[in-house]
Formats: sequence, structure tokens, C-alpha cells
Amino acid sequence: MNALGFSSEVKPGEVVSVSWLNRAAREALEGSFPLLWVGGEVSTLTRAASGHVYFTLKDADAQVRCTMWRNRAQLLPFRLEHGMRVEVRALVTLFEARGDYQLNVESVRRAGVGNLYEAFLRLKARLESEGLFDPAVKRPLPRYPRGVAVVTSPQAAAWQDVIAAFGRRAPQLPLCLYPTAVQGDGAPARIVAAIRQAGRRAVRDGTDVLLLVRGGGSLEDLAAFNDEAVARAIRACPLPVVVGVGHETDVSIADFAADLRAATPTAAAELASAGFVDLRDRLERLGFQLERAIRRRVEAAAQRLDRAAARLAHPRQRIEQSRLRLDNLEQRLQTRLHRQLAAGDARLAALGLRLAARRPDLSGHGTRLEALAGRLQRAGRHLVTTHHQRLDALGQHLAHLDPHGVLSRGYSITRDAGGTIVRDAGQLEPGSRITVEFQVGSVDASVVSQND
Repeated sequence: MNALGFSSEVKPGEVVSVSWLNRAAREALEGSFPLLWVGGEVSTLTRAASGHVYFTLKDADAQVRCTMWRNRAQLLPFRLEHGMRVEVRALVTLFEARGDYQLNVESVRRAGVGNLYEAFLRLKARLESEGLFDPAVKRPLPRYPRGVAVVTSPQAAAWQDVIAAFGRRAPQLPLCLYPTAVQGDGAPARIVAAIRQAGRRAVRDGTDVLLLVRGGGSLEDLAAFNDEAVARAIRACPLPVVVGVGHETDVSIADFAADLRAATPTAAAELASAGFVDLRDRLERLGFQLERAIRRRVEAAAQRLDRAAARLAHPRQRIEQSRLRLDNLEQRLQTRLHRQLAAGDARLAALGLRLAARRPDLSGHGTRLEALAGRLQRAGRHLVTTHHQRLDALGQHLAHLDPHGVLSRGYSITRDAGGTIVRDAGQLEPGSRITVEFQVGSVDASVVSQND
């Protein structure tokens, strides 16, 4: 083995450096163990910003640190989580800088979910089927709580985070700590007792909401918050409960049972104090609006006061101003009246001149009128004579056309029974009734025969 080779290079009594020793140990490990599969449960999982994944693989009796470099972690077909039971294909090695024995993981495959995670899923499913997580039973947080009960460990960083958040957002809000262990074998029972105590003393302590908080950790560290008794105590608490356990990625049974889940202890404090923060912001906005409104009203009143002061004067001064204004108006009226009279005179003179220029010549027009009257009389007489002559000619022509004039010369007019003038003997049949009209009178007759 490589270890024997290294030992043969070291002379008796020779002192070697730590880096030489660690390098020799790493080469000995890598040379002694082939690339092999190792099964266990994932714990203390960490994802670095660089993309590398660090976790611990453990079983009931031992554990080993594992490192999976980014180029390998990117190829995983699933997301590693706390409590998963997996099988890793890894190289046994040693991290020389710290002398830590570890596995360099090449690939990972599922080997079933870890015991803790399996228990978590079974409990979650059972409590969910009972309706313990039903959104209908969730209670709203008071918008302006009188006080806040906090169940956590006084030595935990979560308690300091809660104090800092309330000090920053609602320093007037009293906090009442109910100390309890948040990790270990007896933690679930102590958490249940603290929750019950907070519920019993809510009226006396003046608290309206309860925060159950702790920092992040592995699935084993958060086991107390995956306990059935804790979940039932949360639902039985008379106060609305906000659970802020772990980091944003940590989820526990207590989170599902809570009336409201917060990602972190600080977030839980922010949810409980949100009403005061909103109220403070609203009061600031209203203060700014009120200040602007008062400033506008003061400025408007100052302007009205300035205008009123400008109009305000002594009565004697106002009378003198009115007298001066009246004198000015009188002068303007007289000047305007004189101008209008002068303009009227000038216009009247101009119209007189225009009238004189347009006056008609009555003597000349009289002579013309007499001549026209004579012409009119002569034309009228001529027109009457002409019309009389035409009328006589038409009368004579009408007398020639008068049927009675024809009848006077011995002619007659024959009409059939219908009164139609008969012009052709062929129109009549023997026995037809006819009327014969003479110059004087008429007779009714009957056709005896027809002669062509």
C-alpha cells in the first residue's frame, strides 16, 4: 500500500510537516479504496453560492462528510433535501487543508426517503386528513395588537432577531417571553407547555398574538417542531399563532398548523407589527397632506388679507377719491357731448349739401310730364279704337259660325236618341227615333226607310 511506501521514506527520528502527513494520508486513502457506492441519510445539507453542495451522510452509528462539486451537482436529476436516504458513488479522500476525512461524490441516486422525513410526511398526511391544516380554521392576526407573546429559547438568536425587529418597527409594543427549549428530547413537551401558558395568561399579560420562533437547522434539529403535540397545541391556543422556524427553505409541521407561516423569526415579527408600520406610514402621509393643506390655507388667507388691506382706506380718503372720480367722469361726459354735437352738426351740413345737389328740376320735369300725358291719352284712344274694331270683326265671324244663322237659311239639325248629331244616314236604322231641330222649334220623328 501507499502508506507502507511513505513510511519507508521516513527515516527514524525524522520530523515531517503536517502538510506532508496529510498529503500522504490522502494518497493512502485514495489508493486503498476504489470508487464505491455508499448508502445513508442526508443531513446538514448546504448549498454554497459557488454551486458546490456539502452534506453529511449518516446511518444509525456513524456519519461522514461529503462534498459534491458544482460540475457534478448540476447533473443531479432531483434536488437533494434533508432527510433523504440516498446512495452516493464517491471517492474516499482527505481534505488536506483541515485534515478532514470526506467523500468526493461523483453521482447520487435515491435509496428511499430517510426515517425522519418519512415520519414527517406520515404525520403531515394524517393531520391534514383531520382538517388541522384547513385554511378555514386559520385566524387572522390583529391589526394593532396590545402585546405579543413569544415562545422560544432566551439564548437563541431568534429571540434577539424578534427584539430587533420590534424595536425597529413597533418599539411601543410590549413583548412577553415564554422561555422553552427548542431542541432536544424534552423540547416538544416544553414547547407545548409554553404555548398553553401563553394562552392562559393572554388576558393578564395583555397579549393578542403568539410567535413561535427558532433559527434554522437540520431535520433532526427541527424535530421538536414536527411533533404532533406541538401542532395540536398551536391549534388549541386561544391566540392567533405565527410560526417562524428555520430559514426560508425550512418547513415543519408547526408551519402547517399555524394561523400564519413566516419564513424566518424576523419575518414573523414583521407580520405581527405590520399594522403599526402601515399606520405609521399612513400617519406620515396624512401628516404631510395636513401640513400641505394648512400651508395652502394660510397662504390663501394671507393673500385675501393683502387684498383686503389694499382696498381698506379712510372714509375721507375714499370720499375724496370718489369726488375726483366724479369730476373726471363729468369732464369726460362734457367732452364726449361736445364731440357728439360737433359731429352731428358736421353730418347735418353734409346732408344739406347732398340734398341740395340732388334737388330735382321741377320746371323741366313738368314740361316732360305734360308731353308724356298727351302721348298717353293719344295712345289710349288709339288702343280703344283698335280693340273696338277687333271686337266687331270677331262678332261678325261669330255670327257666321252660329248654328241658328244656318237654320235661318232653311237648314235643320238631326240628332239620334242619344242626342248625337247625325251626319250620315247610314248611322240610322229603320224605326230609329230621331229629333229634328229647326230655326224655330223641333220635332220627334221615326226613320221609315234609308235612302242612299
